[in-house]
Amino acid sequence: MNNKNPCSAKIRIGIRLLSLIILVASNYFAMAYEIDPDASIADSPTSILGINHIALSVKDLDSILEFYQSASDFKLISREIVRNNSAADKLFGHENIEYEVAVLEAPNMLFELTAFSHNWNKSLSKMPVQGPGMTHTCFQSPAHLSGYDKFKRAGAEMLSRGDGPIDLLGQGVTYAYAYDPEGNMLELEQLDFDRLGGDRRSPEWIEQGFDMWMTQVALVTHDIERLTDFYSEIMGFDPYRTADIQGRSTFDDATDIDNLSLKVMFFKMAAQSKSMEFWEYVSPATPEQVGERGSTDFGYSYSLEVGDIQAEYFRMVGLGVEFVSEPVLLGNFWQVYANDIDGNVFSLRQAVDPNSPYSVPQLEL
Repeated sequence: MNNKNPCSAKIRIGIRLLSLIILVASNYFAMAYEIDPDASIADSPTSILGINHIALSVKDLDSILEFYQSASDFKLISREIVRNNSAADKLFGHENIEYEVAVLEAPNMLFELTAFSHNWNKSLSKMPVQGPGMTHTCFQSPAHLSGYDKFKRAGAEMLSRGDGPIDLLGQGVTYAYAYDPEGNMLELEQLDFDRLGGDRRSPEWIEQGFDMWMTQVALVTHDIERLTDFYSEIMGFDPYRTADIQGRSTFDDATDIDNLSLKVMFFKMAAQSKSMEFWEYVSPATPEQVGERGSTDFGYSYSLEVGDIQAEYFRMVGLGVEFVSEPVLLGNFWQVYANDIDGNVFSLRQAVDPNSPYSVPQLEL
């Protein structure tokens, strides 16, 4: 005898159908972007110009500045102490802020090193390769003028296995991860242009004597689709490449992790040498970031330079981005700090003088 209630069966079927509809809808909204191999920041309908600088909050400015200058030979364009400045207090959301900042110029962006006085007694920690957070930036160089060798001589602690950088795909591009003296991770990438042929990554500034440059904002997340959706929306264009990596011993050696498995998403931030890369480690899994990083916390942040900071500020507020303050005029730039959906720190920046040599159009030689 069948005691099942036909109404109950219909309810169960209805619940399953509703669950399926919700699942399909969630997947639809989670994949609000497409992979377009031609997509780049040039497609953005916003006033975002590109990546102006990578920032690094450090404890010992003298030591870290010497390390990066000796390895990169980037030009020191300014160094100053800021205190008793109400605009700086508002910008960073910190009363009576005091800090010293040194700005290095790479051939295609700025690298800002800042030591905040209130961080002096705080402990440093080493960034895990699987994150979470902005785990690293990348220093790129021609293979015959190896950045790996230069950073090793400067005292970098190599994370990658072996005695040299690793050719991940056998195509003439070698990689290694390393740590600076305060435990900040960096990527070293060497390009063999003889093997690569007419590769577009061979920048004209090599002929001008610049043999190292910076290329990347690397954000490691527990949910790569969620983070990609966020940036696709605020930047207004799609990623151009994706990768699903597993079962490759060269990647195991580069990261010093056995049986590595990860997903990667790429946004093209310049015609030649800048990108935003999102990584989700599947094994070992990237943990979810707890809370938001403060704008002065140790570690990396980065800036998006814009042509109209007020318009971009209000547009992003409308999209749900949380800012530390309204845009503030400090020095030669309007600036404002925010956290992305994972809690990573980024800023918007607009040059007072659009022809400033430290604005994106002029920085990208």
